[in-house]
This record gives sequence, C-alpha cells and structure tokens, in this order.
Amino acid sequence: MAAVTAPESGPDAGAVWHFGDPFGEQRAAGNAAVVIDRSHRAVLRLTGPQRRSWLHAISSQHVSDLSDGAVVQNLSLDGQGRVEDHWIQTELDGVTVLDTEPWRGEPLLGFLRKMIFWADVTVDPADLAVLSLLGPGLSEPAVLTALGVQALPAAWTAVALTGGAFLRGTHPGEYDVLVPRADKDTWIDALVGAGVTRAGVWAYEAHRVAAARPRLGVDTDERTIPHEIGWIGGPGVGAVHLDKGCYRGQETVARVHNLGKPPRMLVLVQLDGSGERPVTGDPLLAGGRAVGRLGSVVDHVDDGPIGLALVKRALPADTPLVTGGENPVAAAIDADSVPDTDGVGAGRLAVERLRSGGR
Repeated sequence: MAAVTAPESGPDAGAVWHFGDPFGEQRAAGNAAVVIDRSHRAVLRLTGPQRRSWLHAISSQHVSDLSDGAVVQNLSLDGQGRVEDHWIQTELDGVTVLDTEPWRGEPLLGFLRKMIFWADVTVDPADLAVLSLLGPGLSEPAVLTALGVQALPAAWTAVALTGGAFLRGTHPGEYDVLVPRADKDTWIDALVGAGVTRAGVWAYEAHRVAAARPRLGVDTDERTIPHEIGWIGGPGVGAVHLDKGCYRGQETVARVHNLGKPPRMLVLVQLDGSGERPVTGDPLLAGGRAVGRLGSVVDHVDDGPIGLALVKRALPADTPLVTGGENPVAAAIDADSVPDTDGVGAGRLAVERLRSGGR
C-alpha cells in the first residue's frame, strides 16, 4: 500500500499517517507487532562530564546520578511551574540523548545551550531516528534476532545495539529503537523481514490516546502545570521528581502538591462519530459554559472517535458535554480515566489540623 502522509496542520506533518489500512495497523499493534517511523522527532546529544548534574539543576527530574541504561521522562518549566518542554531522556555509554516533539527541537536546543554558562557540557543535534515498536509479537525470536538482543529491555531501561543504535523500553508494551538516520530503512526492512508490520503514526496516536497519555503542545496549553496531566513522579513514573533540589518552577510544583489541587485534570473522552471530527483546541461546553479544552482526537479501531481533554477538576464525570466549535459534537468523559482528586496534601492537612486545634 502507498504511504499516506499525516495532515499538514497537525503535529506529525511529513510523517506517514498510515499505509492504506489504519484500523488494520492498529489491530496489528494490539495482536502482533508493528514498527512506526517517528523519525520526525527531534533528537539531541549531550556530552561532557557535568552533563547530568547540569541538567539536573535546570529540569524537573532527578537525573544527577542516572545509571547507565536509565530512561526517564523530563520537563523544563517556566518560573510559574508551567510546562515548556517535555522529552524522553536516555543515559547510555557516557552520552545523554534527549528526544522531543519535532517543533520543539530548535527551541530546546537553544534553551539548553543558553543555560550552559561554565558547565563542561556540549549540546548538539543527534543524527538519530526514532522507530517505535508496539505489540506482543515483539518478543518473537525472529524479531529479537533482527534487533540483535536476546530479550526486550525492561520498562525505562535501554541497551546498546550495533552500529550506534540503541533499544529502550518506555511505557507498558512500548519500545523505541533509535538508529542512525542513514540506517533507518535498513532497520525497518530487517524488522519487516522478521514479521513486523509497518504502521503509520495514526496507530501510535490511537495507542497513546487510549492509554490517556498526554502530548506536549497537543494536550497541553500555555497554562498547563505537570499535576494536571499526570506528569508528577520520579523516574519510571512521571516527569517531575518531588524530592530533589531547586529548579525553575519548583515553587509551584511544591505548593500545588502540598497545599492545593490542580485547577484542571486530564481525562479521556468519547466523541460522537456521526458528524465531523472536532479538532485540538476546541472548547468543551457544559450547558453552554466552557469547562475544558479538547486535545488529541483520533479514531480508534475498538473505541471509535476518542480524545483527551483538560477539564475543570471538580467536573462530574457524567456531565453532558459538547465540543466541535461551529459543528457541535457530543462528548462523554470516560469515568475510568478520571484521576483521584480527593487526596489532601501533607501541607494542607497540617494547616487543617492547626485550625482545628490539633485534632
């Protein structure tokens, strides 16, 4: 089948959207194995003996002593604790590799270089392509042989491969192989020869949205803080470590964690598929009043039209919603996706105890 490119108006412009059978590709991702070319992602390479301690000081994750083979999510926040950048960070063979959204590559490179000052660190673009792998069939012997490993790595770990490539596990059932761009087609051909199906980024996005995982710049806006979208937690859990030293935006992170609750929450929404699809940024309305913002929208092989949305934290899951701008579309929150918003932070609990006389 001929490759169909992703919409030019979307975040994956220029990538392969599908190969003629998007639902078949999603089905293969769930039942067999697929390889998805995500080489449009921007990749950076950090070298130098101070790279980990330097990055630790300017980002949200605890990375000063990452061991060889460690993989984490990480963020750059602004002074008010709002998310500016999100990346996947891999520590391997004395080099730190970051990969991020295509449109954030240059801004992130510029920011990191501006923050070096006197640190012994070098930041450069890396000539690596990201190929994502999904499906239970990845553990088949032929696939492992094509990858050059005896077993798939554990979640949030990476192993070196031949020719400057490496394989890493990230979210459950998801792997990435980062390879030199000049060798990308050779790697894809080898995987296809081992029985892996080629799929477009539509399949990847359907997998991501169904798992309620946010994407920078799609499911976030200029006001998003990490607590709203589940990016709180240490290595292997989230992108913000709550027990590390000072970094830009830490005051907001600590205040919301200890004393308050985030104003919004990320939820999965089911969309009415009988009309036109709404688009990223469309408001969600309840009784004509704006209560949220729509993020990712995708047609899922089993779940139909689904999306992610940032909605007001106290919004009941059974609230009838409408989105779609000029073309109204009914939307319903998936109750299972609603995060626990009833917890009380340690700081707030202490204040309440003081006010009640220590009871």
